[in-house]
Amino acid sequence: MNSDFIVAVHAMVYLHHKAETLSSEVLAANVCTNPARIRRVMSKLKKAGLVETKEGRLDGGYSYEKTKRVTLGEISEALDVRFAETNWHSGNEDLPCQVASGMAGYIDSLYGTINEQCREYLDGITVADVEKELFRKDHE
Repeated sequence: MNSDFIVAVHAMVYLHHKAETLSSEVLAANVCTNPARIRRVMSKLKKAGLVETKEGRLDGGYSYEKTKRVTLGEISEALDVRFAETNWHSGNEDLPCQVASGMAGYIDSLYGTINEQCREYLDGITVADVEKELFRKDHE
């Protein structure tokens, strides 16, 4: 998993909280990243229909309708997040040993299941839920 998911969740919760159109510069300042990264991440969320954009130098930016129910699962799907992945596999499919020849396939299947279960879990958490949790802890 890369940090784009974290950037996206943070930006979406801030948009939800502010309930207004915010520029990439304003979002970047709150997320503590750069505006180009915000635009790159937010463009994927726009393509998935999770945020809206408004053109304009002074009043342009991103918005999120507060009544809309967006889950962290939808965000992860829009960004094509893989929570568990590897570019390296142990063993070799051509070796006669069942452990060596089967491990890569087993790990790929395991990681697929982990990713599926993560997304199912995140489907139960909305952007509004995250905001509520942040402000609940603030008052404890």
